[in-house]
Amino acid sequence: MTKELLCTVVQPAIVAHRGASAHRAEHTLAAYELAVEQGADGLECDIRLSKDGHIVCVHDRTLTRTSNGRGTVSALTLDQLKTYDYGHQGEPAELLVLDTLLDLVKGTKVELFVETKHPVRYRNEVERKLAQALKRHGLRDQIIMMSFSATAVKAFRDQAPKIRTVLLLDRLLPRVKTGKLPPYADYTGPGVHLLRDDPGYVDRSRHHGHDTYVWTVDDQQDVELCRDLGVRFLATNAPANTRRLLGDNLSA
Repeated sequence: MTKELLCTVVQPAIVAHRGASAHRAEHTLAAYELAVEQGADGLECDIRLSKDGHIVCVHDRTLTRTSNGRGTVSALTLDQLKTYDYGHQGEPAELLVLDTLLDLVKGTKVELFVETKHPVRYRNEVERKLAQALKRHGLRDQIIMMSFSATAVKAFRDQAPKIRTVLLLDRLLPRVKTGKLPPYADYTGPGVHLLRDDPGYVDRSRHHGHDTYVWTVDDQQDVELCRDLGVRFLATNAPANTRRLLGDNLSA
């Protein structure tokens, strides 16, 4: 692509995947604060419910990988979850609850992409609790809800019809391969591996009125692919480096 054409390309918005998780323990306040310092346009988090109904930012169903604790998140109370360390490499970190992350973005221009995890024992209770939390914090335009579960996206849209949604995709099944999404999904959310195999999907989705959120993009070739295809949101573990790659490419 020529320099003249590159100059007309709109850079994707950079979304820090679980915070600046290449440099700080994922889903910790330090990871999100660093992402903001690095100039991320958005932050991404995963949420689950504790046994007593609190929204916590933990990716996995269990605690083994991301803490020094053991057990299933949904089987432990908030107080029990708080007893564990969620940091790494000698940097201890407390459990992050969604309220803290909402306070971090409130009053800024940073968008927050919230993924509800499924399957879960509480069915669509997490979507209901999320809608309540956003209403309590007075947040709407900064928030984008996401899930791999179409049922979850629909359930949330029913609870909060004015908040944007992403239907995340790890496969391009026939019902979405055309680029058309269900009416309750605003954006499409393919993994970058899907765009490597089918780059035309971005244009097909745009034809149906759906911009694209892509996960998880760290490698230079993938960054260039997303930029050249006109991807709107680019989720990355290393926001500063990804912004550098975009900047280097655009000025080449």
